[in-house]
Amino acid sequence: MEASVILPILKKKLAFLSGGKDRRSGLILTIPLCLEQTNMDELSVTLDYLLSIPSEKCKARGFTVIVDGRKSQWNVVKTVVVMLQNVVPAEVSLVCVVKPDEFWDKKVTHFCFWKEKDRLGFEVILVSANKLTRYIEPCQLTEDFGGSLTYDHMDWLNKRLVFEKFTKESTSLLDELALINNGSDKGNQQEKERSVDLNFLPSVDPETVLQTGHELLSELQQRRFNGSDGGVSWSPMDDELLAQPQVVNWLEGPGSEQLRAQWGIGDSIRASQALQQKHEEIESQHSEWFAVYVELNQQIAALLNAGDEEDLVELKSLQQQLSDVCYRQASQLEFRQNLLQAALEFHGVAQDLSQQLDGLLGMLCVDVAPADGASIQQTLKLLEEKLKSVDVGLQGLREKGQGLLDQISNQASWAYGKDVTIENKENVDHIQGVMEDMQLRKQRCEDMVDVRRLKMLQMVQLFKCEEDAAQAVEWLSELLDALLKTHIRLGDDAQETKVLLEKHRKFVDVAQSTYDYGRQLLQATVVLCQSLRCTSRSSGDTLPRLNRVWKQFTIASEERVHRLEMAIAFHSNAEKILQDCPEEPEAINDEEQFDEIEAVGKSLLDRLTVPVVYPDGTEQYFGSPSDMASTAENIRDRMKLVNLKRQQLRHPEMVTTES
Repeated sequence: MEASVILPILKKKLAFLSGGKDRRSGLILTIPLCLEQTNMDELSVTLDYLLSIPSEKCKARGFTVIVDGRKSQWNVVKTVVVMLQNVVPAEVSLVCVVKPDEFWDKKVTHFCFWKEKDRLGFEVILVSANKLTRYIEPCQLTEDFGGSLTYDHMDWLNKRLVFEKFTKESTSLLDELALINNGSDKGNQQEKERSVDLNFLPSVDPETVLQTGHELLSELQQRRFNGSDGGVSWSPMDDELLAQPQVVNWLEGPGSEQLRAQWGIGDSIRASQALQQKHEEIESQHSEWFAVYVELNQQIAALLNAGDEEDLVELKSLQQQLSDVCYRQASQLEFRQNLLQAALEFHGVAQDLSQQLDGLLGMLCVDVAPADGASIQQTLKLLEEKLKSVDVGLQGLREKGQGLLDQISNQASWAYGKDVTIENKENVDHIQGVMEDMQLRKQRCEDMVDVRRLKMLQMVQLFKCEEDAAQAVEWLSELLDALLKTHIRLGDDAQETKVLLEKHRKFVDVAQSTYDYGRQLLQATVVLCQSLRCTSRSSGDTLPRLNRVWKQFTIASEERVHRLEMAIAFHSNAEKILQDCPEEPEAINDEEQFDEIEAVGKSLLDRLTVPVVYPDGTEQYFGSPSDMASTAENIRDRMKLVNLKRQQLRHPEMVTTES
């Protein structure tokens, strides 16, 4: 791969080899992450190119990779570290992640990669820029990290392009010169002609290539392109290993005692946050000793490469002891941090649930005074939604609590033989107490919701009864109106009048059912009001209205019955007299019957002109005046026929003369 092919990518300075070396003489590879999202494919291409530059011997010393995450996000840094495992799995010996002054997240600790060491194949440490000198000499660090090593990326890239161009042209020139020389040595005439065709001229000017080579060589010798400018070589001293017992003693002594003393989880969000802050301080103290461990580990590795065989066993034993102690301590720190984070989440869910229960209780303590059934239904729906939200919150609290209890139960596995049952019991009792308290509060709210639900359903039923009772009054008023305006015909004969009377009785039965239905509804409102201990707003007005309309209907109905009965009597007697062959002629001759028919007819006519008078003194007529006039005309016509029959019976000769 040539730099000219990927020049736009290389110009982005996604990664670079500054020329600096670590204390094992391994090259330093720097990955400066920026605010913008890093293109991982381009970074991978850049790493592949940079790693193709050093020799195999140089690669064997291993690389120290500096991942500058001060301007990036934690998830990007983590992705880059994992990428190194795939791109340079065997060459990386140490990865230094330079963290920002304000750390990414409380979940990100100095020890988050310790458990991944075996899988990654290299160590990863989080370090501030000013602490890099613990692992790399200042003269081998660039100015970005407080070092004195000068590095100009564009200058390096230009020199690299010149170098690759020189390499390509010189190789091509040598191949062409070899071909020309081979052609001149052959005796075959055809080959000589071909050589003549080549004109013995190479594709590039040899003088130009040589001049470029001399200039490049001079520049590289001056800048010591493959070395450091006056850097002092570093070699570990045996007495520096005296720090190893101090690391082990502190980690197994005061360091472990700090962790043993920190067993509480807090009883609130604020308390858990305070414990997290305290834990961060403990982590900071441990990080100082872990930094010493990393430095010692590098020193031991260098001694292993340069030491005698008889020292290898002891050195490896020291290295393993350091690794075991630090790994165990890092696991404990991570466990403690995860436990506090779980406790913080548990208390957060508990606080949210407590606020939900307070809101639900406040809603239940306010007296219900809705305006109608629809508002009651809406309030009831809101109540059910709040109760459902509490159910979800309580389930979430149980899950968080059980997860926290599971973590606490695992705490004994790293207690160094110390019995933490008593200390853990306080945490367990607190967690279980919070969950039980929330369960009891939720149960009390559920009981109150049941009572409120029953009350609200009764109120819905009360409103419904009042509405239906008012509707019954309207129906009864409509029946009364129909009775007065449409039930006016008295029939043209006795048979038709009897049919009208039967229909009227059925009509009255409907009105009676409507009245009874309204009374039952109003009685139900009284019972519901007594149960709810409230005063009905409408039943007190509805009952008098219902009774008043019913009384009016009863009076009008009775008047209708009287008229129909009188009409039946009138038509029945008139029809007997008007028969051509009467069965009882002597009865027909009775003047009293004619007088009676005439009297009934006149009474009926008089009754048609009389209005219906209600108890309150108001009056109402059946039908319109024209309707009454038409009915009266039919009665008069029948009375005329009866009078004519009467005249005929008195004077038979009138019938003969007319005949």
